Amino acid sequence: MSVRIYVPIDSSALSLGAEAVARAIRHEAAVRDLAVDIVRNGSRGLFWLEPLVEVDTPQGRIAYGPMQAEDVRGLFDAGFLQGAEHSLCHGPTDRIPFLAGQERLTFARVGITDPLSLDDYLAHGGFDGLKRAIAMAPAEVVKEVTDSGLRGRGGAAFPTGIKWKTVHDTPAAQKYVACNADEGDSGTFSDRMLMEGDPYCLIEGMAIAGLAVGATQGYIYVRSEYPHAFRTLQAAVERARAAGWLGASVAGCGRAFDIDVRLGAGAYICGEETSMLESLEGKRGVVRAKPPLPAVSGLFGQPTVINNVMSLASVPVILARGAAFYRDYGLGRSRGTLPFQLAGNLRHTGLVEKAFGVTLRELLEDYGGGSFSGKPLRTAQVGGPLGAYVPASQFDVALDYEQYAAMGAMVGHGGIVAFDDTVDMAKMARHAMAFCVEESCGKCTPCRIGSVRGVEVIDRIIAGEERGRNIALLNSLCDTMLAGSLCAMGGMTPYPVQSALKHFPEDFGIDKTAAA
Repeated sequence: MSVRIYVPIDSSALSLGAEAVARAIRHEAAVRDLAVDIVRNGSRGLFWLEPLVEVDTPQGRIAYGPMQAEDVRGLFDAGFLQGAEHSLCHGPTDRIPFLAGQERLTFARVGITDPLSLDDYLAHGGFDGLKRAIAMAPAEVVKEVTDSGLRGRGGAAFPTGIKWKTVHDTPAAQKYVACNADEGDSGTFSDRMLMEGDPYCLIEGMAIAGLAVGATQGYIYVRSEYPHAFRTLQAAVERARAAGWLGASVAGCGRAFDIDVRLGAGAYICGEETSMLESLEGKRGVVRAKPPLPAVSGLFGQPTVINNVMSLASVPVILARGAAFYRDYGLGRSRGTLPFQLAGNLRHTGLVEKAFGVTLRELLEDYGGGSFSGKPLRTAQVGGPLGAYVPASQFDVALDYEQYAAMGAMVGHGGIVAFDDTVDMAKMARHAMAFCVEESCGKCTPCRIGSVRGVEVIDRIIAGEERGRNIALLNSLCDTMLAGSLCAMGGMTPYPVQSALKHFPEDFGIDKTAAA
């Protein structure tokens, strides 16, 4: 009887040598005449242990990592196939503290199954939500999503059910579902992990959305830097279509919904929903003025549901388990869970899915293990390159959309990049403005010109030129960008700049006591 061994095929693991590890295991087993069945799974999200290899034993799956090809022979000698002790052994995978404390709803299957196996997906509750949605009236599906409290897993955190209801209630001969998978924020990787590790979850969520609002066609807009995710999604869509889960009659219900996977144009601005629509239509990715809202006039001028990967991937468990089940997780108006992504100067980087209400300190210290450098953590940028820098004094504030907004920050997509006390926050503020210069679509003046002027003003502050006057000018410029930009690119660039200035004035040459 063959022993099942799980070797991740996720991009992060591949970049660290997973392919060579899989070959070495296969070769060593053949040399020793041992039968093994190597399953290529998604990553569990413990990036400091990648490649993390698991062996299926009577005691459960036993984890070994970080494993390199040269470790394989010694592992076999030690009794690797029996889950024996070794310096690389971490015991049962699900008991590793980093995993054991999580609440995995959206990521329940990621790292557990073969991403492209429909049998695996079905055996682990796959398509249960879609089956239930088919038995419900479209308006009932929309209400279920609304009642769950699910909000868009991006910057605006707009209630998903309200967006769906607008599309549902807008009459049109053709409607669309567009999945924004242009995950371009620094320190974010949850979309990629799900697309590579559990693509059918996204497909199921989109199919539910399509049936709920009356859309027959969906598009997944994947960033060009994600070739593995792109190929995995293409293969998954083809298999789902061949099995009848997509197409002219979804699961035999008589209603149509299909999906095309499109590769993005390589521009950060195409992560903004209307720029993405322009790109999907074959045009240059430039922000559209609103109104009309995409829910009324979106792709090709038709009513369009636009959600990101995490929003749509949260839908199957809501339909399968019910709105109340999902709503029971979270805090205040922030319901459910969010996959937080830990990056930067941390000992343990990776993905942690937790209910809203967890604190930044818990994530950075209990899960992240503190700084990699051993120095005190000074700040963390939450919500991507347009997110505010949260100082250590605010690490105990619960991660909740409203509480973060009240302190001038945002939860966003859940990306967290940590910095120790050697970081120069004036340079980080400059970087935010320079990023906007590089990535602005150029349509509106506050973003296009304001960011250029912002870099110049910060340079003068750093050089000590008329600091008081230039800081006043910088604040005025940020106010203009916040109020006058067409989209979040220019409208949120001031978040990191103003938070750096507010919490770390000494880095700008300002006396901290005087600033307080």
